[in-house]
Amino acid sequence: MAKPKVLISDDLSPAAVQIFKDRGVAVDVKVGLKPDDLIAIIGDYDGLAIRSATKVTAKVLAAAKKLKVIGRAGIGVDNVDIQAATARGICVMNTPFGNSITTAEHAISMMMALAREIPQADISTQAGKWEKNRFMGVEVYSKTLGIIGCGNIGSIVADRAQGLKMKVVAFDPFLSPERAKAIGVEKVELDELLRRADFISLHTPLTDQTRNVLDKAAFAKCKKGVRIINCARGGLVVEEDLKHALDSGQVAGAALDVFLVEPAKENLLFGHPRLIATPHLGASTGEAQENVALQVAEQMSDYLVTGAVTNALNMPSVSAEEAPRLKPYMKLAEQLGSFAGQVTESGLKKVMIEYEGHVASLNTRPLTAIVLEGLLRPLMESVNMVNAPVVAKERNIDVTEVKHDRPSDYQTLMRVTITTEARTRDVAGTLSADGLPRLVQIKGVKIEAEMAPHMLYVTNEDKPGFIGRLGTLLGNSNINIATFHLGRSGLGSDAIALIAVDSTVPETIVEKIKAIPGVQQVKSLQF
Repeated sequence: MAKPKVLISDDLSPAAVQIFKDRGVAVDVKVGLKPDDLIAIIGDYDGLAIRSATKVTAKVLAAAKKLKVIGRAGIGVDNVDIQAATARGICVMNTPFGNSITTAEHAISMMMALAREIPQADISTQAGKWEKNRFMGVEVYSKTLGIIGCGNIGSIVADRAQGLKMKVVAFDPFLSPERAKAIGVEKVELDELLRRADFISLHTPLTDQTRNVLDKAAFAKCKKGVRIINCARGGLVVEEDLKHALDSGQVAGAALDVFLVEPAKENLLFGHPRLIATPHLGASTGEAQENVALQVAEQMSDYLVTGAVTNALNMPSVSAEEAPRLKPYMKLAEQLGSFAGQVTESGLKKVMIEYEGHVASLNTRPLTAIVLEGLLRPLMESVNMVNAPVVAKERNIDVTEVKHDRPSDYQTLMRVTITTEARTRDVAGTLSADGLPRLVQIKGVKIEAEMAPHMLYVTNEDKPGFIGRLGTLLGNSNINIATFHLGRSGLGSDAIALIAVDSTVPETIVEKIKAIPGVQQVKSLQF
């Protein structure tokens, strides 16, 4: 089996290259590729490791026929078309924790420099001026810091600010009251933060909800003389509105590490006496660059070699510790979904995946994604666990996941119930003692069957002679039966036959089986 192959297209530590190699992943380092050059070679790779320089556009992804994972060494993925990657079933990862301390420290450094006008004082002093009275700064002690976005980096900034004896208020819709209390911040609405804060530091991703969060209207709600620090994303602040606020004195100063257009070779704010600017240095320390490079190499290697998913932005995470435990359940989920998908003959409307027993205590989100993958694969070949939930949503399929804490006939059980335009049917499975998946119920009928690569599924009226006629027909067609499993809902009612055969059953034979009296449905299945 060929080794998975990764392209590193931005500067990463040599130690990251070695991690790939040590874990059995082939790696090429080609930095500084032009877009057309990247498009020309990306089709050869299973993984792409990047920083911020490489732009992974829809055009690049269209050429990436083998690509399974994109790893961003850092937090921001503005340079990756995540929607296009997801549609193609490509996992997109980042490393949200490797540079958190570095970025938080930069924000605190920018705040201190802003409070005491250190860059301006440095330029003046080195120019031979001694303008001691010109640079009258402010203390941060007892001042209120308003943090917009109190996730990983924001919470570190809050901790450091509290060490400086500042009061901290935070606006973040995803910050729970318990978490706010634990990190010692007061959770407030945005308008209250703007009204109370002496300093405002931004630490939120750039989304449709956060874009231009600090604009003309927001600055008007702030204290006169507020100071703004942005080490997150340039699009969070309307630069023209900030310039007007600096000119009027509504904003006493701004310290920006990020800009709307980068690299920012020119900007309407440049040259303003109340501006401090740095060239996106938030994550630029040796420690941070090394950390994120090593993390992305580890995460991508784990995904390509073992299937473990860490810090994925478009699919459920599966830790390296979870992956071995989940593996047999993943196979079961795949087979249940595939079975349901192959026997479905009309439009899907609803899917319910139920978990009972041991499996209910596990991380079931990836299992649900795999069920959907198997279910949808008969409809489209390119579906996988990355894009299956998105495809289901696009097709208006209602997906429900249920965990049961109740006694069961089995130590562990998964049930998939699908509702189509015509009917509702379910299929359930478990793991045998040796960890192999097996079906235990189809449409409410108990049946014990291990799955095989080639199977024949038949539903029929429970009447004498059917099994003999079916066996004779298969024998006369030179189709060897490996196993034959039967089940029925009651005497003389509906019955099910699930037959493992040595080869695919041709459609001509399927049509002959359908002609047997009492047969209701016949499907040749592949697993």
